[in-house]
Amino acid sequence: MPAIQTKRWTRVEYERLIDLGVFGPGDRLELLGGQLVVAEPQGTDHYSAILRATRVLQAAFGAGWLVRPQGPVALDDESEPEPDVAVVSGDIDDYRLAHPARPVLAIEVAVSSLALDRSHKASLYARAGVADYWIVNLVDHVLEVHRDPAPDVEAPYGWAYASIEVLSRGAAITPLAASASPIAVTSLLP
Repeated sequence: MPAIQTKRWTRVEYERLIDLGVFGPGDRLELLGGQLVVAEPQGTDHYSAILRATRVLQAAFGAGWLVRPQGPVALDDESEPEPDVAVVSGDIDDYRLAHPARPVLAIEVAVSSLALDRSHKASLYARAGVADYWIVNLVDHVLEVHRDPAPDVEAPYGWAYASIEVLSRGAAITPLAASASPIAVTSLLP
């Protein structure tokens, strides 16, 4: 039996399909490593965690930073994930013509997507040089902090984070790009 052939999409092709209206409002897709992946459905805890993180990060980063909930990030030619929350420099008008490419912090809120967020998405963010990647893990009620992207031949996209720290409710974390603003892990968990 011949091998199944699949088509890998580029970010430009994906954005063109969006512009043409190929995908409807209910089609929750992301482009990850050239493949269209269905995004995790959002329960109330998931959505509440996104809103919490957005509020907390807006206060921590302040002026000069844009906290983007569920917005596309143009990581590379074959990846345009939509992190649950991303922090980028500048303001809304800076991204009127193109999605940001270099978030200083990307956050995924995970329930059923936990394995994907730990492996594939972590590898993509590491490959793109995102220095600070957090997973709000709603399964175990912890915050997973991924830092120090480095090449890793065993990772799905050839990169992984060399430092992974798991923080419980009593801990605090300071974003790398907002070193004067520690955040209580409790404020990120519903």
